[in-house]
Amino acid sequence: MRAAAARGEVVGVWTQPDRPAGRGRQLAPSPVKVEALASQLPVFQPENFKSEDAREQLRALKPDLMVVVAYGLILPQAVLDIPAQGCWNVHASLLPRWRGAAPIQRAIEAGDRETGVCLMQMEKGLDTGPVLLSLATPISDTDTGGELHDRLSALGAEVLSDGLKLLRAGMRPVPQPQPAEGVTYARKLDKAEARLDWSRPANELANKVRAFNPWPVAEAQLAGERLRIHAAQALAGGSGMAPGTVVSASRDGLDVACGDGLLRLRVVQRDGGRALPVADYLNARPALATP
Repeated sequence: MRAAAARGEVVGVWTQPDRPAGRGRQLAPSPVKVEALASQLPVFQPENFKSEDAREQLRALKPDLMVVVAYGLILPQAVLDIPAQGCWNVHASLLPRWRGAAPIQRAIEAGDRETGVCLMQMEKGLDTGPVLLSLATPISDTDTGGELHDRLSALGAEVLSDGLKLLRAGMRPVPQPQPAEGVTYARKLDKAEARLDWSRPANELANKVRAFNPWPVAEAQLAGERLRIHAAQALAGGSGMAPGTVVSASRDGLDVACGDGLLRLRVVQRDGGRALPVADYLNARPALATP
């Protein structure tokens, strides 16, 4: 952002209003605001763009282009029409798959083997606009939501940089309409989803554990207590035991019976504690350990 400001490219930064954060619930600025102020850029924080005053603030800057990244609000057509080149959005999926609020986590949860980022020309619909540029990346069996987020953030910066270079050179990226087939929606994450259902297949639960790390973090009732599960892997085979039963417990992990297969818990967290490898957790619960 500072380099862009030095080139005279950024004329204003919009971010959501300061929100309560931390244990004290004090108002805190977004990271975007912090960086913008450090770069001495004008910052605007309207609740939304429904008022004419909020739209006039944007209109007064006469922007050529507006770039939107994880803003969290749907922009009305009256705002999309203000910049001369319209509005671009950096979206963390390969559209039309995973339109919506949580594309990174939903891709992992669904077991997708590939995802990516799209630079999209915004229109009134939810992530329905034509794609200008895109970059893909594989999803490994160990990628967490946090790890994939960081990788896609870097790709998002790359695809936006590529688009801006073309625009400055007078070669505006050609909009490609999204296909009608393959549309899926990535609904917003809800903490209620974090509870694991042991009757489900182990591979499905392993995907959820990865997707929900670092938030909201998967959890389950196990061996008489609630555990938050930060890392796990699916194991083939069955035990003949009821789902939710601890089949074995060793330094390698807690193996729990599922509707199909076993889920090996590797890193867990007790209420009020911190995340620990299972080997350390068993030091506090030695009765669970199996020979």
